[in-house]
Amino acid sequence: MSKSLMDTPSPQPDLNRNRLPTLFEVLSRHTLAPVDLFSFYIYMRDQQRSVDYLDFWLDVSQHMSLCRHYVRELRRSVLVETPELEKQGSKRSSYVLDHMGEMNEPSGPSNGFNGNEKSKDAHLSAYLRQDNANGGHHSPHSSLGSQKSGLRASGDRTHNGHGERPPRASFMSNGNMPGRTNSGSPAHTVARADIRASAEKILYTFLLPGSEREIILPQAILNDITTSIEEEGRDDPEVFDAAKDYTFQAMERDAFPGFLRAKALGNLVPPSSFLRLCLGLLGMFGGFWAGFACIFLEKPKHIRCWLILPFTIGVYALSSQQYGIDPVLALAGLSEYTFMSWSRIREPYIRQLMNKRALMVLFSTILIGVSLIVLFIFVPGTRL
Repeated sequence: MSKSLMDTPSPQPDLNRNRLPTLFEVLSRHTLAPVDLFSFYIYMRDQQRSVDYLDFWLDVSQHMSLCRHYVRELRRSVLVETPELEKQGSKRSSYVLDHMGEMNEPSGPSNGFNGNEKSKDAHLSAYLRQDNANGGHHSPHSSLGSQKSGLRASGDRTHNGHGERPPRASFMSNGNMPGRTNSGSPAHTVARADIRASAEKILYTFLLPGSEREIILPQAILNDITTSIEEEGRDDPEVFDAAKDYTFQAMERDAFPGFLRAKALGNLVPPSSFLRLCLGLLGMFGGFWAGFACIFLEKPKHIRCWLILPFTIGVYALSSQQYGIDPVLALAGLSEYTFMSWSRIREPYIRQLMNKRALMVLFSTILIGVSLIVLFIFVPGTRL
C-alpha cells in the first residue's frame, strides 16, 4: 500500500458517547456494532429494501476520497519534482495545492461540515475544475487504478469469477504498488482519468433513467448533474453535493429511525421475530389446552406442574416478539444481524440500553408466566 494511503487515519469510534448515534456518525464509521455501518447496510438491504440509496451515498463519498488522494499525491509529486515552487509560490495551481490542508477528514454530507471542511472541499473542487479546464496537465501519468479497472462509460460494475461485487476502493488496496518511480517522485495510484471514470460510473449506475440501480431524485438535481458531467465535462465532488445531501436527508428521515429501533432497542431481525411469534402462539395454545384439561379432569397438582413448560415457552417467545428483543441473548451481549447470525454488542451505550430493556422484558415475562402457572395449578378441579 502506498504511503499516501497509510498516512490516512482510520476513523476512531467514540467510546464515551452517552446517547444514540446520529446517521452521520454511523456513515463516518464512528460507531460500533450493532449500530455500525455494516449493520446499517444489512438493514437497508434486508428490511428497508433501499440499499441503492446507501450505495450511492458511499460511492459519492468514495469519489470524494479519490479526489482527495489525487490532489494530495499531486501536491507531493509537485514538491518532489520542482522543489523551487515551494519557495517561489508563483503558480496559482501550486498555491491552491498548498492551501488545501491535509484533507484526511472522512467524507460526509456537505451540510454536516464545519466552515473549515467546507472551505477545503470548495478549494478541492475549484482546483479540479481548473485542472480539467487546463486539460489535466498536472495529472499524474501512472495509474494502477486506470490500468486495472478498465471502467467503461456505461458505468457497469466489474465482477470477479464468482459474480460477486468487488470490494470498494480496490484500486487503493493493491499491495504490490511500487514505492517510487525512477525519477524520484512518488508512485501515483490515482490519475485524472480515474476521477472522470468514477464520476461517470456514478451517473450511469444510479442517476440516468433506466440505469442499473436507479434511485429517485428530484428532476432538477438530475438535470444539473447530467449537464455538469456530460456537457460541461465536470467531475469534481461538488457536482454530487445536492444529490448527496438529498439522499442523506431521505435516509435520516425514512430509514434511520427504524434502524435505531431495530438495533439499539432490540436484537432480533423480522424472520427470527416471526419464528418466536409462531412458537409463542403454539406454546400458549398447548398451555391453555393442557391447563383446562387438567382442571376438568381433576388432575393432581404434581401433574399440573408440567404446565410450567408450555406457558414459559409461550410467554417468553411472545414477549420477545412483542418487544423485538430476546432478553437472555441481550444480557449475553448478542445481537442478530441476519437470521440466526449473531454479533457482539460492542457499542457501550447500546449495551447499557439493551441490558435495561432486557431486564424489563424478562421481569414482565416472569410476572405473566408465574401468574398463569399459579392460576392453572392451584385452581380447584371440576369434572364436567
